Amino acid sequence: MVDEKLKKDFANDITLLKYIGVNPVVIHGGGPQINKVLDAMGITSKFVRGMRYTDDETMDVVEMVLGGKVNKDIVARINRQGGKAVGLTGKDGMLITAEKMTIYHKVDENKPPEIIDPGMVGNVSHINPDIIHTLTAKGFIPIIAPVGLGVNGETYNINADVVASKIAAALKAERLMLVTDVDGVLDTDKKLISSVDAKTIKNMIDADQIKGGMIPKVECALDAVKNNVKKSHIINGKLPHAVLLELFTDSGIGTQVFVD
Repeated sequence: MVDEKLKKDFANDITLLKYIGVNPVVIHGGGPQINKVLDAMGITSKFVRGMRYTDDETMDVVEMVLGGKVNKDIVARINRQGGKAVGLTGKDGMLITAEKMTIYHKVDENKPPEIIDPGMVGNVSHINPDIIHTLTAKGFIPIIAPVGLGVNGETYNINADVVASKIAAALKAERLMLVTDVDGVLDTDKKLISSVDAKTIKNMIDADQIKGGMIPKVECALDAVKNNVKKSHIINGKLPHAVLLELFTDSGIGTQVFVD
């Protein structure tokens, strides 16, 4: 979502899906855009175990960028292509209830785990999909920023893949598509694996064949297919019309994740 041509292609694809009878729901992140605004404001980005440490000041920027600039840019692009997109955050209609995330990092079997506080980073505790059902039934395309609301009114920054997985499960979606910047899951020869099951994924993680940022993506994909979603896909959004190619070609262009 930082390349102008790809942004236009994506908006076209989502509009087309709605036109042919599919009900797309878009959940987006915005890391590069958040970094840009934080840098401009002189706020140093800190990361804890790969996650952005989110204090109150950073949370204000995250909510502003995700719920404002990024969200409304996607909405406007889809609307310009003839779609009817509506921007939401998890606060709207009590869509996403969240709770504070605590990270437990065990470095020594003989010592208690290290407890890490990532700030206002949250986990999804509940999804209320009523507002999504209402919008899609009226022909609208929901565009959702991954910001959740705590039980005491706190605002939480949540990983977009996690939110997408949980919303897909709550909707009993046909497909979850995780659009990233790599082709999908690769084998030991760095060749794309077009389809992979849960047992194989576990073995590949244990063997360090799936590692780094791909681990949470495959975990989100698996979580979805274990909870009401028929199929999950990990695809490279840098390929033009990636969503359509994955859905409507025989072999697809990414990795399909399924449960035995």
